[in-house]
Amino acid sequence: MRLFGVIAFTASGLLLLLFVLNLMLAANGGALFGTSVEVLTLFAASALFGLGTLIREARSRS
Repeated sequence: MRLFGVIAFTASGLLLLLFVLNLMLAANGGALFGTSVEVLTLFAASALFGLGTLIREARSRS
């Protein structure tokens, strides 16, 4: 179960990095993807972070 938490946090960090990179590139006019994909990326990053947090909390209480 611990491995799933680490995977969730890692995936969340990578998606958040991709989101920030796209924002920085969009400021210069060279975005990787559009607004709708950007919103979905941010949603997936926050959902995976929440999942990782739930897994870590459940693990620490048992």
